[in-house]
Amino acid sequence: MANPLICARKNSLPVVCVLFFLVCVSPARADRGTIAFSRGVDIFEPRQQAMIAWDGKEEILVLSTDMYASKPTSVLEVLPLPSRPEVAESDPEIFIKATRLINSKLGDERGADGSKSLGKGGSFKELPAGEIAFYDRIGVHSISVAHVLEPAEFTQWVRGYLIAQGVTGSLIPRVLTDSIEEYIREGFKWFVFDVINLSEAVKTNQAIQYRFKSKSLFYPLKISRTNKGRTQIQLLILTPELLNEFKGIPASQIDLAHQPLEITSAELRALNDEMDDMFEHRENMKLRIWNIYGDLASFDKDLIAKSRKRR
Repeated sequence: MANPLICARKNSLPVVCVLFFLVCVSPARADRGTIAFSRGVDIFEPRQQAMIAWDGKEEILVLSTDMYASKPTSVLEVLPLPSRPEVAESDPEIFIKATRLINSKLGDERGADGSKSLGKGGSFKELPAGEIAFYDRIGVHSISVAHVLEPAEFTQWVRGYLIAQGVTGSLIPRVLTDSIEEYIREGFKWFVFDVINLSEAVKTNQAIQYRFKSKSLFYPLKISRTNKGRTQIQLLILTPELLNEFKGIPASQIDLAHQPLEITSAELRALNDEMDDMFEHRENMKLRIWNIYGDLASFDKDLIAKSRKRR
């Protein structure tokens, strides 16, 4: 029986005139675990944006957020990945450009316009359980990519890092260390630590691009259990063909916002030339929006999807 998520329109959406963003009903994150470095601080995220391109072997994940805090603080975000990522700044206009492209294909002409540092010296102490394979400052971001060397000791290594950055041990939620241990048991050996400074003013963070090898389209959800409240996640998905095998959250938990649209190599290159290169300038790529709803604490599986091979 054909999967309705892949083959049919589930929700009527005559016009797509919104940015591809993740609207959080409460101060929460849907893609990364977060920790405020100060007590009694609320973190707000009125907008998140995400685009995922997967060619069957590699994935390019672009993330950007608007954030602010009830008072100045540093915030740590933790992102698990299945392999070592290449990290770079991305074009923040990619989301607006992609929205306009979809609008044009759906017949709408209104567009989408309405719609802490890592310590002294920018580094931290390396312990035997892990190593820092990459560090860079990208705008407000202080990004480190950590490689797990000793799985049994890695969570203690993470705790040591957080404490070195000014987070007291009592502020580190047990659910975060439990989630990291769970990812390690599943074979994950790469974690991105992103530290940013927030104030009461809304700040749009630079769009960060992660490129990594992956046997499936992957988007982390379990790590978000550090946060509370219901959320709506909207993802812009780009693949050569439609996906019909879901090993993480079930397809029934994902709503297809509109019929998949075909885009050309030239159209994709106007959005992101590295994505076009990854797909080897292939024509008729499949572009669509997926919606995921639920309580953040309820996410016990990640988004893992691929195309079932036909014999």
